[in-house]
Amino acid sequence: MGKGRTSFVTRWAVWLGLYLAPGLVVMAQAPPDTLPHGRFLRPTVRVGELVEYELRYEHAPSLEVIFPDSAANYEPFEFVSKRYSPTHTRKGRSLDRAVYRLRTFALDSVQRLSLPITVLKGRDTLAIASAPAQLRLMRTAPPIVPGQVPNLRQDLRLRAVEPQFNYPYWLAGAALLLAVAGGVVLGFRRKLRLRYRRYRLRKNHTYFLAQYARHVERFTLSRSLTNMERAITLWKNYLSTLENNAINSLTTREIVAHYQNDSDVRLALGLADRVIYGNQFSEDDTETDLAFVLLRNFADRQYERVVTQMVQP
Repeated sequence: MGKGRTSFVTRWAVWLGLYLAPGLVVMAQAPPDTLPHGRFLRPTVRVGELVEYELRYEHAPSLEVIFPDSAANYEPFEFVSKRYSPTHTRKGRSLDRAVYRLRTFALDSVQRLSLPITVLKGRDTLAIASAPAQLRLMRTAPPIVPGQVPNLRQDLRLRAVEPQFNYPYWLAGAALLLAVAGGVVLGFRRKLRLRYRRYRLRKNHTYFLAQYARHVERFTLSRSLTNMERAITLWKNYLSTLENNAINSLTTREIVAHYQNDSDVRLALGLADRVIYGNQFSEDDTETDLAFVLLRNFADRQYERVVTQMVQP
């Protein structure tokens, strides 16, 4: 009975050992994850000179690894740029590699740098720092011995300096010029406005006289009532614009009343109505010529009156 129980226990132990043996062998053969390895690609550097730092990490393919970015702490160095190499997996091991371009302005003779990598494990993160890598600073100036004054050399030769555009002075001058121009415009605004308006009135009056003379000449040559109507319509439109009224929509009687029964207006428009609407057209040019002259003279007087009113305060 005891011998049978011992045999059963022995067989169970052998079976359990054979079952677990492959797993134990695999665990023994799998090397543990190594620490990240960082190194400078050259041993020395000068102040402000670019230097490359290589960071490598060999790990199991199942791990998610994050390398430092530009926001990491690189003291005493300054981050410039970086470049990554694709993950390389071989014989069950993965290799990640990145090269960082750095520069230093520190004056320490020996400068060290250690960068951590981050391993993601589910909801947890694990930061693993690399062993410090060191770099020697090459000094371009000889060291100063305490208590000894360095040798100075005197150089009084003038060096040609390229002239530079003085932006502040030009901007200040432009601002001053704009301020003066603005003051002139504000101070003489009324005079400038009056001068501009007089210029526009003079230009419009000259244009009116030229167009009016052209219609009169055409009427004289063709004796066409259409040209006479065009001349009188032009006269009405010009006075409407000059005086800012609407006499071009009034009748002859209303226009005469508007100008307080002016004799020239009454006579000229009466002659024109008799020729156009009364069909009392004669070969004698005296009456029609008189009507054209009276209307032109009245337009000249109205122009002078408007200009005089503008000058008065």
